[in-house]
Amino acid sequence: MTTSTTTSSIRIRGVVKRFGPTVAVDHLDLEIPRGTLCGVLGPNGAGKSTTIRMIMSIIHPDEGELEVLGADALSAKDRIGYLPEERGLYRKMKVGEFLRYVGRLKGLASRDARDRSAAWLDRLELPGVLGKRCEELSKGMQQKVQFAAAVMHEPELLILDEPFSGLDPVNVRTLTRALREIHASGTTVLFSTHLMNQAEALCDRIVLFHRGRKILDEPLASIRNRFDPRTLLVEPADAGTSDRLRERLEALEGVEAVEFGTGDELVLRLADGVAPAGVLGAAAAAAPLRSASVRSVSLDDVFVDLVGERTVPAEANP
Repeated sequence: MTTSTTTSSIRIRGVVKRFGPTVAVDHLDLEIPRGTLCGVLGPNGAGKSTTIRMIMSIIHPDEGELEVLGADALSAKDRIGYLPEERGLYRKMKVGEFLRYVGRLKGLASRDARDRSAAWLDRLELPGVLGKRCEELSKGMQQKVQFAAAVMHEPELLILDEPFSGLDPVNVRTLTRALREIHASGTTVLFSTHLMNQAEALCDRIVLFHRGRKILDEPLASIRNRFDPRTLLVEPADAGTSDRLRERLEALEGVEAVEFGTGDELVLRLADGVAPAGVLGAAAAAAPLRSASVRSVSLDDVFVDLVGERTVPAEANP
């Protein structure tokens, strides 16, 4: 893998992109350090895909500057792997032919393209599909073939737009494992998603978009330290006593609200400045508990804290 001498894989300064009266990306500054596994998050329409398309030189900004691997995406195309949101294969081509063709386009020798095609199909748990036509594969299998096409030339920078969309949990795990391995090899990975829990499990850096603006850009560890969840999870030892326990917990000093969670679990919202350990001790003294813990902050909680609204699933936000 060829390595850039720049300290950042992507640099964006003051970028604006408009579509008619709509400002899709609004004065964006963004720098992705080399070796980062970065998630670009936010609800649909937040500006994620528009930003990725500008990074890839598919569309161009109306204002501002953008640099990829020290130049632009077209100049560095053989050092970039890209999986677009709009999936597309040569449906009549056989899988092996398609992957070898893409590999040659990315500068691989014919033999290397053939060997890496077979190796990546095995790695992505797609045995026996080399000779099948792309149109014969399921949607999830096609998506994994396109992922293989994006990574088989061992890119320095890998950009994925909604890579987990439409995949079942088994295939999500397969792709997640592959991404971790690719990142561990030194590749910078940038991917967009509206599913924040996936990014939490995978990324070391988070960029959060809302209505075309960047509202957060930090390492995940820093985000967790900065946004105190102020939330405890408590489950009574005696199933069915949640109602009685809720009344006792609501009376504890420092507890602002108690809500029902999943099953018999109760969710305690703490007032600012209240030590969680003290409330946990008081809760344990109030009644026998099966479990009690401080809830880790979620990126959805962070989003709500920043903009005051929940993220909207894709199906509800066209």
